[in-house]
Amino acid sequence: MRETDQLEIDQAGGTLHLSGALTVRTVTAACKAFADLPSDLRKIDLAEIDRLDTAGAWALIGLQDRMDALEITGARNEAESLMQTVRQAMPDPESRPETRASLVQLVEALGRRVISGVGFFLQLAGYLGIFLSRLARMIRHPSEFKLTSLVHHCEEVGFKAVPIVALMSFLIGVVLAFQGSVQLQQFGAEVFVVDLIAISILRELGILLTSIIVAGRTASAFTAAIGSMKMREEIDAMRTLGLDPAMNLFVPRILALLLMLPILGLIANIAGLFGGALMAWLDLGISPAMFRTRLVEGTSVWHVFVGLIKAPFFAMIIGVVGCHAGMQVQSNAESLGRQTSNAVVTAIFAVIVADAVFSIFFARVGI
Repeated sequence: MRETDQLEIDQAGGTLHLSGALTVRTVTAACKAFADLPSDLRKIDLAEIDRLDTAGAWALIGLQDRMDALEITGARNEAESLMQTVRQAMPDPESRPETRASLVQLVEALGRRVISGVGFFLQLAGYLGIFLSRLARMIRHPSEFKLTSLVHHCEEVGFKAVPIVALMSFLIGVVLAFQGSVQLQQFGAEVFVVDLIAISILRELGILLTSIIVAGRTASAFTAAIGSMKMREEIDAMRTLGLDPAMNLFVPRILALLLMLPILGLIANIAGLFGGALMAWLDLGISPAMFRTRLVEGTSVWHVFVGLIKAPFFAMIIGVVGCHAGMQVQSNAESLGRQTSNAVVTAIFAVIVADAVFSIFFARVGI
């Protein structure tokens, strides 16, 4: 046993146990002690470290880089975040001349990316399973669910998104009517602009663009809220108090999306049809009565159902992606911003991919 001011170092077998304070006052003596460590050291235990500053983190990172396969365990969240920050701030070694990657290296890089993507997909599937299991438990034990939280998130997700969704859909209807009229007038088929507007909005654009707006607006909000709680260790406090974070954080948010996104899709459909009817009236002279008659006669009700069937799946995707990204936030603001951006990009990309899959499926079954 050796004592270095307020730092105690105990080496037993292949594990180095540190306790006390590893700070700028003790780092010099610690580095001298680290230099005499045996080469068979495989683990450093920081469970008893009370204080750690950047100098101590630098010493640990240097020791870890010097010894292969050295694992640091027992570190608190603050210590892990500090070591990660110090490692990112350390200067990069002198870059070697770039060499052309071989075919094996390219295949290896591609394989690593594929494995990383599969792992990310499995994590999302795991969070989906957590939500479904908590939803089943909520059905069996309704008293565990907080209805007030659901109402609050319904307001945030649905009610406050109505203006932007309605305006976007109205403008999309106007653009479709204007562009369609320009093309169809060349063939004297202006009346078919009603079919163009109805099928495009009811079947695809209404729910898709609504989901994209909700993904950008809500997935980022979910990530920021849950990530901020994780940074302030509120989620750990919830577990200490015996509260299930999934039941209290995931279920109300995702369930609110499941309830409100179909309603937002209906609002988008109505606003888009209204915008298209208005533009068709002004540009082509198609009266509202004629527009309504053509809409009822030439548009199948299945187009409405096809659009609304997608809404729960899009809502599930957006909610799971946002909650998953929030739980990946580390204890620094940079991580929060990065995960928020990743959540928006991932949610929008996943929604578009899911819409493409639905389009192929409905085309195959003839709907």
